[in-house]
Amino acid sequence: MTDPFKEAEATRKVLTAPEDAEGRIDAWLAATLAGDYSRSRIKALIEEGAAVVNGAVMTEPKRKVHPGDVIEFTMPAPRDPEPKGEDIPLDVLYEDDDVIVLVKPAGLVVHPAVGNWTGTLVNALIYHCGESLSGIGGVRRPGIVHRLDKETSGVMVVAKNDLAHRHLSDQFADHGRTGPLERAYQAVVWGRPRQLRGTVDAPLGRGADRTKRAVKREDADDAREAITHYEVVERYGETEDGTSLASLVECHLETGRTHQIRVHMAHIGHPLIGDPEYGAAFKTKANRLPDEARKVVNGFRRQALHAFLLQFEHPSTGETMHFEAPPPADMERLLKALRIMDEATDP
Repeated sequence: MTDPFKEAEATRKVLTAPEDAEGRIDAWLAATLAGDYSRSRIKALIEEGAAVVNGAVMTEPKRKVHPGDVIEFTMPAPRDPEPKGEDIPLDVLYEDDDVIVLVKPAGLVVHPAVGNWTGTLVNALIYHCGESLSGIGGVRRPGIVHRLDKETSGVMVVAKNDLAHRHLSDQFADHGRTGPLERAYQAVVWGRPRQLRGTVDAPLGRGADRTKRAVKREDADDAREAITHYEVVERYGETEDGTSLASLVECHLETGRTHQIRVHMAHIGHPLIGDPEYGAAFKTKANRLPDEARKVVNGFRRQALHAFLLQFEHPSTGETMHFEAPPPADMERLLKALRIMDEATDP
């Protein structure tokens, strides 16, 4: 039998609260409509007028639900899953019939999702590459075989046909253990790791906030292997006790989990400068910097992370392709300010 709600422009569900109903209406609806929408999405819809309680529109998510309440909840129709091409400039390093290698700027979302249905890298790729990307990797992620966080800049490779997509996907799934795939990042962190070269081997899973990640016990249900190799390449503001105010760290990924470098560096006590999720508690450390460096650090509004190196096997020729990109202008300004700080204190 066909579900009429799927054919309608919007889904209207009429619910009657049972005798044991209690708590906030947004929480109750999230539990009752389990799997349809997250609580945060339901809260937003309530505030937009999607809930009618006992015949009256109700826009307060905190309102308590009472036994016998008749609740009409209207869910909007799903959005068109087919993204459209948009004329967004791309910084292309290399392109042929199989792949396109580019430098993603900070601030650009990779693929459409809630809150970012347009203006993404996928929209730019569809415009740039046309029909050659159609259907690859799913309608919302054409050609995407790996991704970078919105505020992380750096080198990415995108597949332009099904064969290239499968070949590249296999390489990223293997994490370079049996092939030439390599990914390396530059991160500017607070302080200096005690070991100048080391490995963080700490499983990751969802944090208390579902949008964040956290280090988990190996036996946790959602724990996934995560390994980051790091090396300190520059130190800034060295102190008498042998520590530093900040460092430039080169990170090589053995796995590719969401927020991996950001969480791992915070886990060992050295979060990235500018990281709003995992480094907010370290913001006051900027007060220890000289005026000019402090001004630049306080004005740096994203995590100081740049994917500067990407290497992979070409899906058709088998050739090892190697690409590097220097840090973008904002990160160069940050590094320059930290280097000048040291030069000013040299005898």
